[in-house]
Amino acid sequence: MSLVIPRDYDPKLSIRETEAAIRYIRETFQDEISQELNLQRMSAPMFVEKSTGLNDNLNGIEQPVSFTMAGLPGETIEVVHSLAKWKRYALKRYGFGMHEGLYTNMNAIRKDEELDNYHSIYVDQWDWEKVIAKEERTEETLKRTVRQIFKVIKHMEHEVWYKYPQAVHHLPDQVHFITTQELEDRWPELAPLERENRIAKEYGAVFVMQIGGKLRQSQEPHDGRAPDYDDWELNGDLLFWYEPLQSRIEISSMGIRVSEESMRKQLKLAHAEEREDLPFHKMLLNGELPYTIGGGIGQSRLCMLLLGKAHIGEVQASLWPEDMLAQCAAAGIQIL
Repeated sequence: MSLVIPRDYDPKLSIRETEAAIRYIRETFQDEISQELNLQRMSAPMFVEKSTGLNDNLNGIEQPVSFTMAGLPGETIEVVHSLAKWKRYALKRYGFGMHEGLYTNMNAIRKDEELDNYHSIYVDQWDWEKVIAKEERTEETLKRTVRQIFKVIKHMEHEVWYKYPQAVHHLPDQVHFITTQELEDRWPELAPLERENRIAKEYGAVFVMQIGGKLRQSQEPHDGRAPDYDDWELNGDLLFWYEPLQSRIEISSMGIRVSEESMRKQLKLAHAEEREDLPFHKMLLNGELPYTIGGGIGQSRLCMLLLGKAHIGEVQASLWPEDMLAQCAAAGIQIL
């Protein structure tokens, strides 16, 4: 996706009004999602030691921002890409019990991100993780949790409409579920992103399941997923059709996390068996970590969705190319 400039764009809110709305959405949403999913707010690191294996390697091609520090000679420190593995470790370390969970404000730098209306090198999201029983590692558990998250987002629409009726972007009333294989079967001639656009436009809100493994016809994955946190059979992305930009917007990526068996299988498929020797992976394979479900919910993207903004730079402060800034300014898009 390249930069899209909506015709006759009206931001509805001034920059100061937008900033007030951002604060309201963030504070209200995190309170409501923590109650709905039984989550406690916890502090989380912005960077981790590379040797722990706690950082997320995303699609396997993005390079983390890294540095060294005087206090830890010989160690490479990496700015987190996400906290998927750290959260599972934290649930054990802090003694969380069955069906208890945590959430945190995750701030990351993804310097290799391709910039457009939705993507920035700065990532801000609510990362959350919750303990479940092994027998709850099912599609039913996944779908139930997705519906809980959707319910809170839908309720936020009403809350925002009450305060900013001129600005709120209206959402569908329910979420539809579909697998990546079903998408390929339906539109084998389309690229994965085009399939997501088609299904999101058809239903308004959709949870695309089973991301990471190879599809039958293309023999390629629908999208990349690291092999050592999500179970590729029990994960997915929550998408909304976003009328202002005529495309889907991803609000959350989540899933039931790998078991010992599924991590071994996925590491083998990814030709990454050497990770089994990393501290986090050893703990998991030895059965020392709880079974969990978790994910991330984009803070800026949620604000963008609810307020009908045309560019993520309207709801977060980041860095953008000069030509993009010029195009946005000419169209009345107020980049922070």
